[in-house]
Amino acid sequence: MHAVDLIALSMGAAWASGLNLYAAVFVLGFLGATGNIQLPPELQVLSNPLVMVAAGFMYTIEFFADKTPGVDTGWDAIQTFIRIPAGAILAAGAVGEVGPAAQLAAGLIGGSLAAATHATKAGTRVLINTSPEPFSNWAASVMEDLAVIAGLWAALHHPVLFLALLALFILLMAWALPRLWRGIKALGRRIARVFGRDEAGGPAASAQGPSGTAIQAAEAAPERPRLRAD
Repeated sequence: MHAVDLIALSMGAAWASGLNLYAAVFVLGFLGATGNIQLPPELQVLSNPLVMVAAGFMYTIEFFADKTPGVDTGWDAIQTFIRIPAGAILAAGAVGEVGPAAQLAAGLIGGSLAAATHATKAGTRVLINTSPEPFSNWAASVMEDLAVIAGLWAALHHPVLFLALLALFILLMAWALPRLWRGIKALGRRIARVFGRDEAGGPAASAQGPSGTAIQAAEAAPERPRLRAD
């Protein structure tokens, strides 16, 4: 592979891992096993039938979990500890034959890319789950699955085009992530108010009621001197 091919494969695997790790592993393994691509030596293990069966099984679980409102957010929380390190490993493995320094650099960049992609996906899902209907959730999940397949295909067959699109995607993430975070914080404040909590997490002042206010005012008022009848 040429340098641009290795870079596209490395970053494509990391990016796809942030969206759907199991789909990425299965697609790469399938393409390698069928002879459509020549995987680097460190990634040829993905074509092992045992790895492909495990990836396909986990993808089936994720297929349904990722399309169930609420469940998908919990699933994303668990996958935080899986997608990010796996993205770093796949990115490093793609350039393993170049040398240890290239592996380390690819692992660092790939892990960061997988983390940013995962955060964008998970944050978007949290806000989508506020919609009362499930169709937007299903549409988002299907689009993510298709994006993984199309993105890896582009990385393998049109690496320059993929890297250009990836650069645009990174700019989009840089614009979207702060807005997603503000939206999630606003959602958290609304949920806290529903459960009678203020922004700091303590009981809301309105929960005291008028009687509590009256008692506090009475306690704060100075005591009047009593007149004694002689």
